[in-house]
Amino acid sequence: LASFIAMSVVKSVEKLSMPFSTPDPFLFAVYHLDNYPAGDEKMQAPKRGNGADFDPSAPYRMYHGGRIPGFPQHPHRGFETITVTMEGLVDHCDSMGNCGRYGHGDNQWMTAGRGIVHGEMFPLVNADKPNRLKLFQIWLNLPSRNKMVEPYFTMHWAELIPKIKGDNGSRVSVYAGDIGGVQGLPPPPHSWAADPANEVMVLHIVLPPQSSFAIPAAKGNVNRRMYLFTGPAVEVSGSKVPSSHSADLNGAAEAHIKNPASDGDAEILVLQGRPIGEPVAQHGPFVMNTRQEIAQAFRDYQTDGFGGWPWPSDDHTFPRDKPRFAKSGGKEISPPSACKA
Repeated sequence: LASFIAMSVVKSVEKLSMPFSTPDPFLFAVYHLDNYPAGDEKMQAPKRGNGADFDPSAPYRMYHGGRIPGFPQHPHRGFETITVTMEGLVDHCDSMGNCGRYGHGDNQWMTAGRGIVHGEMFPLVNADKPNRLKLFQIWLNLPSRNKMVEPYFTMHWAELIPKIKGDNGSRVSVYAGDIGGVQGLPPPPHSWAADPANEVMVLHIVLPPQSSFAIPAAKGNVNRRMYLFTGPAVEVSGSKVPSSHSADLNGAAEAHIKNPASDGDAEILVLQGRPIGEPVAQHGPFVMNTRQEIAQAFRDYQTDGFGGWPWPSDDHTFPRDKPRFAKSGGKEISPPSACKA
């Protein structure tokens, strides 16, 4: 009986790939873990990037950055980016004039819609100690009716993101969705996640040794996948999921996740949502429903640059002593703690 229950919860298990394989309505998820050293007087790394530094065996990567790691200005259309930070800082600028510095648990949620250009740089603000960066970037698709909506930018500060602390030591950050009555912060208005019926959920679960957490059964038909990206193997309703593996879970059943190890925290990302169920045509940073729409996206970007780039450099960053902030529609806000990053 126990074996049958396990099989009914865990549908399949596979080794983690980079980027992660994601189910509809998600398009992409990547885990960044970079042990950046102390920065120089310009918040730069000791080495210069080659424009496409993604070496998984290196202590850190420069990505598309030069001396400051990150992703200089680039366009998107037709989906949303959810940037879940755990450690480190990100400087954001975009073609709408929005900007921000966020990290250490903050979540930035951006609807690309009809088109936006943004940059995400990782300034090495600490001059006297390492600048460790740990984050997820997740792409959530938009249904065809919303692919050409106006772009939208929102910041969810770490201090406001709902968290669940279990009696056994488990810790869960609810970046999106409703779990056991704990509701994540509001997503952008045109997001697939904005309709509760779509049951979109993004969770970061930390399980210390011998602790556990249960994800309740979904109400409707959803795709649910967990990613064990750090720590020892876990048990999911009696079935083993090895370290550095993902598992497709049956959303119609409760998933009881336990870390049976005597040492080491298990860290898990959970993505869930009702599938959009539409054709996906993707080319680089554009995600539409047809190849013709992709071709139109390239034409539009070449014509107007999705509004242009109002910043002095493609890899713009903010001064070292600038605390966490977000500026949208000309109004600058700070996190509730107003603490310096």
